[in-house]
Amino acid sequence: MAHRWKNTLTRADATPLAAYMNRRQIMAGAMGLGLIGAAGMARSQEAELEPNSWEDITQYNNFYEFGTGKSDPARNAHTLTTEPWTVAIDGLVDNPGDYSMGQIMEAMTIEERIYRFRCVEAWSMVIPWNGFELADLLNLAGVQEGAKYVAFETALRPDEMPGVRFPVLDWPYVEGLRLDEAMHPLTMMATGIYGKPIPNQNGAPIRLVVPWKYGFKSIKSIVRITVTEDEPPTSWNKANGREYGFYSNVNPEVDHPRWSQASERMVGGGLFAKRQPTLMFNGYEEDVASLYDGMDLRANF
Repeated sequence: MAHRWKNTLTRADATPLAAYMNRRQIMAGAMGLGLIGAAGMARSQEAELEPNSWEDITQYNNFYEFGTGKSDPARNAHTLTTEPWTVAIDGLVDNPGDYSMGQIMEAMTIEERIYRFRCVEAWSMVIPWNGFELADLLNLAGVQEGAKYVAFETALRPDEMPGVRFPVLDWPYVEGLRLDEAMHPLTMMATGIYGKPIPNQNGAPIRLVVPWKYGFKSIKSIVRITVTEDEPPTSWNKANGREYGFYSNVNPEVDHPRWSQASERMVGGGLFAKRQPTLMFNGYEEDVASLYDGMDLRANF
């Protein structure tokens, strides 16, 4: 992993875990690695961040496969069976196949990264993820010439996911990235939070994290990754293309048709907490803006 960036977020900015495990245990399996923070965060903004609770991360989130309410995933996701788990990798790759989580974890180097998380609904958190760069997994599979996009698919298990019994979306949930976005060193596959295995409601056992995009792009409980030449469909774009574009980059200058994106509410700050300005690309502009040189970010929202 040759690319590194300046460490701007610290544990003081992250949601603290009560009865937190020993610091050394966090990096088990990643001996010798330091904490990796996210780049591009203005220090003045950093200072304004209020700490959340572990409950904020695990009890307040969207995972429509388990219900549309913010507390539904935590209440219902215990039904999801995460062992054994395999991820099919196919399409334009040299080594297609079904990769078990054991195979993936053995081949990857797990590290901790503290990232800002911005929901399209205009709320935000700071989350310490454990995982590895998606690029490392794609390199393991061997991306072939002609590949331009990477598609992702969530598990579809009606017996374990009560939310998919309702036509909220066209199941299974699907997402996609351009190949250069997928290979960017900020893009990671998360397998844990705070050094613990990622909870079911947060996307166990493996999910995507793309910190400069709205949260719905960071697809959960992935069972398939397809490398392709064609732009893949994405669930929210299919459901309402006027409101949810393929790129879904955090952009305070482009409002959602039903609300402003110029500011956000930090979860944990209380009902009447002061909103904070939304940062371009969620604070990662310095690292990712070059990916979109020459593009109209309003037309390609």
